[in-house]
Amino acid sequence: MATTNIKEVAQLARVSVGTVSNVLNRPEIVSPATRERVFAAIRQLGFVRNEVARHLRVGRSRTVGLVVLDVANPFFADVAQGAEALADEHDTMVVLCNSAASPHRERRHLDQLEQQRVLGILITPVEADNPRLLQLAARGTPVVLVDRAAHGSQCSVSVDDRLGGRLAGNHLIEQGHRRVAFVGGPLSFQQVADRHAGITSAVEAAEGVVLETLSMPALSIAEGRAAGERVAALPPPSRPTAVFCANDLLALGFFQAMTAQGVRVPHDVAIVGYDDIDFAAASAVPLSSVRQPRDLLGRTAIDLLLEEVEEPDRHSHRQVIFQPDLVVRESSLRPGAST
Repeated sequence: MATTNIKEVAQLARVSVGTVSNVLNRPEIVSPATRERVFAAIRQLGFVRNEVARHLRVGRSRTVGLVVLDVANPFFADVAQGAEALADEHDTMVVLCNSAASPHRERRHLDQLEQQRVLGILITPVEADNPRLLQLAARGTPVVLVDRAAHGSQCSVSVDDRLGGRLAGNHLIEQGHRRVAFVGGPLSFQQVADRHAGITSAVEAAEGVVLETLSMPALSIAEGRAAGERVAALPPPSRPTAVFCANDLLALGFFQAMTAQGVRVPHDVAIVGYDDIDFAAASAVPLSSVRQPRDLLGRTAIDLLLEEVEEPDRHSHRQVIFQPDLVVRESSLRPGAST
């Protein structure tokens, strides 16, 4: 079946090709009666405009790339949902890419997005300082870091993870715990390092509190289970009585291991997670967690990007840092205590 073109639409609507183009791209300058004739012709012919060709003419698509560390983590799904909601209001589409915490995959995604001439890129980078991101911006593709603080040369939206770690640590110490463990992913991830630094500062400010660190290869449920099995295998006198996990996936996996080994939560081990994903409150023992404004992170990132693209004279790079808060639930409370 032959593809209908813009000339055929113009002939059927009895207008010029330029008028059809205006209806598609700047409808506000065309009279209502003429717009309706053109739209009727489009419907009758089944015309679909060639977005690829249009983007080649204008030099940019209306697509934004969002590169995340792990699409299986509901945290990033919520960030993407926030970004997409605001992007949609601006006739812009968000394409989600998964780096899987791999520098090679991240580099490949960035190359492909630049080749597709996307409007800009939102990214949670694998490495703290990636010169490729500055190169993209220098060549005309704006970049906003998400869940990672940037320096003055880039825009970013993030959360004060050191504060989040302190909130979790102070809460566990206030509950009377003196043997505390931090379960995290690689400390090369800035978010993990900052959360670890936060709980470390809380422990150092208290008397008689010992902190043990378990650095796991990934921030996943499976690695949380592995950490839980290691802790459950310890003799009770040397076992931590409280654990702060660097994200909720680790915490849920840790909880699964505790349950499987007959270690009671929170009676034997208290648990606090990070992110406050929906599954946290729905756990068999509702999980205490440090909450991040996930939807707002995505919306703010899109807002910064579109401002840089559409109002370059007004735009200045900003580093937006949100404050986390601790949501206390049953998993970290002394038995019998209430929230």
